[in-house]
Amino acid sequence: MISVRRSGDRFRGGDGAAGIESRHSFSFGTFYDPDHLRFGPILACNEERLAPGAGFEEHPHSHTEIVTWVVEGELTHRDSAGHATVVRAGDIQHLSAASGVRHEERNDAEAPLTFLQMWLAPLEPGGEPSYTTVPGIADSTPYALPEAGAMLHVRRLAEGERAAVPDSPKAYVHVVAGDVRLGDEELRAGDAARITGEKDLELVAGGKAEVLLWELAD
Repeated sequence: MISVRRSGDRFRGGDGAAGIESRHSFSFGTFYDPDHLRFGPILACNEERLAPGAGFEEHPHSHTEIVTWVVEGELTHRDSAGHATVVRAGDIQHLSAASGVRHEERNDAEAPLTFLQMWLAPLEPGGEPSYTTVPGIADSTPYALPEAGAMLHVRRLAEGERAAVPDSPKAYVHVVAGDVRLGDEELRAGDAARITGEKDLELVAGGKAEVLLWELAD
């Protein structure tokens, strides 16, 4: 089964006066949609756009695996465990909140910032918080998230290029840029597809495209 969530159907949140625009693919915060609570371990897939100087002040997280992908600009991250980094386009940031951590995220640059942030539920609660960044991840190097039984694949495709979708129990596809065909579905930037029990699927790029693909154990 393939279920498509179009970009324009996402819930629009944020705070325009503070320079924050948010687009939520799942129920999030005060937005509740019983048809979009989670998919496997994925709890949230948020597109965040921050104007220069805007950001999220320090706030807590626990029992959540938070993976961030910068689309454009630079994201400044600081947390209560002493990590302070700048995350750029093509980098993967993973914050394992575990038993509890506080952090802040800001756009300290002079250009607009767009990033995707995905929250996944861990298989086991608790533990010690941890932080990882992988700069300039390559298409051929998936990022394993064993804490949530998940694997993240990055696919940068040229026009007509194909990429296989793993034959896993579930998969989640988010189109970052460009357009791709998935089975009989045409997906454009911001569109997402939830895949359950499918085999031998391929992504076919209609032009230059960038796609995030989650391989999920359940």
